[in-house]
Amino acid sequence: MRIVRKTLVGAYAIIEKEEKIALIKKAYGGDKGKYDLPGGGIEHNENPIDALYRECKEELGAEVLKAKLWDTASVNVKWKINRFTQEDLQRIGILYKVEIKESRIKSGDDCIDSDDAVWVKMDKLTGENTSPLLWYVIEKLKKIENEK
Repeated sequence: MRIVRKTLVGAYAIIEKEEKIALIKKAYGGDKGKYDLPGGGIEHNENPIDALYRECKEELGAEVLKAKLWDTASVNVKWKINRFTQEDLQRIGILYKVEIKESRIKSGDDCIDSDDAVWVKMDKLTGENTSPLLWYVIEKLKKIENEK
C-alpha cells in the first residue's frame, strides 16, 4: 500500500449561538459524514483571515462581522483513498472565534467539500461524529467552561 503524506494549513471558524455551534457535514475524505468546523485551506498568497472570510461565505453562505484569533491545532487523519493508496493528512488549523451577520446558515453555492451547514447543540457532539479538529475545539471549550 502506498502512503501519501500531506499537510493542509487552514483557517477555521468557531461560531457559537445559544449552546449551539455552526458546523458543516464533510462530503468526502477521511472525515466524510462527520461534523467539522467551517473553514479550509489557505490558498497561495492568501492571508489566513481572508481565507476565513472566503470559506465562511462558501460553506455557510454567511458574512463574517468579527473574527478573533483563538488558538492553533494540529491533528492527523488517515484514510484509504482506494485499495492501493492511503492518505496521512496533517491538518494545521488556525482557529478563530467568529461572529456572523446571518443567524440562518446554508451550504454556499461554491462549496465542494461539505454536504450541509447546520447549527448543532454542543452536547450532541462526540469523538465519533466529529472530525479530530472539531473534537479538539469541543474538548478545549468544555475545559474553559469548567474552569469558570
